[in-house]
Amino acid sequence: MVEQFVGTWTLVSSDNFDEYMKAVGMSFATRQMGNLAKPKLVISLAADGVITMKAESTLKTAEVKFKLNEEVDETTADGRKAKSIFTLENGKLMQKQSWDGKTTTLEREIQDGKLTAKCVMDDVVAVRTYEKAA
Repeated sequence: MVEQFVGTWTLVSSDNFDEYMKAVGMSFATRQMGNLAKPKLVISLAADGVITMKAESTLKTAEVKFKLNEEVDETTADGRKAKSIFTLENGKLMQKQSWDGKTTTLEREIQDGKLTAKCVMDDVVAVRTYEKAA
């Protein structure tokens, strides 16, 4: 089921992302860079079940490797040291990311050939939409 997420995805729209970054605790300067970045999301699946998710932009590349249902250490694009666990639920790739007593969830799903990432921190919700690169 995770195979549907494999590929290279280009960000085409971002709704409320600045508010989400603020809720996560990012500085003004980091948020400015985050708002300017138009990252590619590259998702790959190895034969041993390890999934690699890479967010690439002209500013920075962040990468996390994981197996479903196993907690991993992750350094986020803004430098936070977090623990993440990825699960598949009803066709959605769910990520629960925890650091410094805080938790955010990222819910990725494929709809109409596009990948949507719903980012939730407390009562703040951002939605980022990606299209598959040709």
